[in-house]
Amino acid sequence: MMTEREELTFEALPPSRGRGFAHTWWGRAWQKALEDTVLDGTLLRRGRKHARAGAVGAVAVRPGRLTARVLGEDRTPYRTDVLVQQLNDADWERLLDTIADRAGHIAALLDRDMPPELDEDAAAAGVSLLPGIGDLQPECGCGEWDHCEHTAALSYLVARLLDADPFVLLLMRGRGEARLLADLQERSAARAEQEAGSAGSAVPAVAAGVRADEAYAAPPRPLPPAVGPVAEAGTPPVLTGGAEPAAGLDVAALEFLVADTAVRARRLLADALAPDHAGAPLPPELTESQDAVRMAATAKSAGPGDGSDADAGGAAARIAVRLARGSGRDRGGMERAVRAWRHGGAAGLAVLEDEWTPDPAALARATDQLAAAWDPDTRPRLRATGTRWTAVGRGAQLRYGPDGRWWPYRKEGTTWTPAGPPAPDPAAALAMVLEDA
Repeated sequence: MMTEREELTFEALPPSRGRGFAHTWWGRAWQKALEDTVLDGTLLRRGRKHARAGAVGAVAVRPGRLTARVLGEDRTPYRTDVLVQQLNDADWERLLDTIADRAGHIAALLDRDMPPELDEDAAAAGVSLLPGIGDLQPECGCGEWDHCEHTAALSYLVARLLDADPFVLLLMRGRGEARLLADLQERSAARAEQEAGSAGSAVPAVAAGVRADEAYAAPPRPLPPAVGPVAEAGTPPVLTGGAEPAAGLDVAALEFLVADTAVRARRLLADALAPDHAGAPLPPELTESQDAVRMAATAKSAGPGDGSDADAGGAAARIAVRLARGSGRDRGGMERAVRAWRHGGAAGLAVLEDEWTPDPAALARATDQLAAAWDPDTRPRLRATGTRWTAVGRGAQLRYGPDGRWWPYRKEGTTWTPAGPPAPDPAAALAMVLEDA
């Protein structure tokens, strides 16, 4: 079990110019907390410059604190800390109850995802999971009493770490992954035992040796205790075992399908164990075209192989090519579809590939949102085509989706490509594209 003093250390990231720091909604919420606190645009720009230039060293993350050495303009290293408010024991109890109540939350976290519903459910329970204005407190060896370019650089870089793993945020809030999962497993087991005990006391036992018709007429025996959540999908077998595969058999593709099936089965089990499963609506069934994109996204993030990076990458590329051909897409089309899927699942893919015509009321709402998003003197020039608004001369585009959200797109060559997750505000969505330009 993790202790409160647990610490994770992330190696320094190499310089990375011309890209944003956060692409997930929770990573952007972290970044927004910084930018809403530090109103000095010059300081923020210098912080972004340091973070992109590789001036932030290894980052230590522990409950309530982030620490790194950050190089200043003159290459002087400064110890830089950002303090984050930890949740107290009562907050953690409410948060754990919230996560345990919906097993889908647990499954999403294990997949390094944080559904917006988790933050909403936590807020409804009185727990602020994500930081807000003023929640990131600075400490820096440069002598500044408030945020400086060094604490800004550290905070921007941490947004990338949060993108990859939301458990980093939970560790900052006070509990790391192992302890959190152990607490959730203990909670789930206790609930299952309690439910099983209640069911057992309410159902009378059937005496041995009764007549068959009496046995059939008797109330059923209680089922065994319900299984608990599965921490992770099982490791798929190595199908060849060193032998030559059968002619025409793509072993890598088959192993990928086995692994994908195991992951999907674990998520289905988590959903089935959720207390609200019986009353929850069935998720929409994916079409073959949508499922091909989902699998291609999975193959690119964790390609199968013999363990070497080259083999894994080559197998993933072959699988992606087969999926593209099978779904009627070329290589570029599948790359764009995978990006759209990662930013928004089936909804993101629909915005990329499908045209839709909003009713007059929806179009009026979109137009009103655009009019209110900017002050008149800062409003960009936007050219409308259907549900797409293109920023003139900026290589950026907004697409209005059927869900009422705005999806950012960037022009790469002659093709419009998904540039980030959706936002309810058009100005925030457009900023995602312009920041990375």
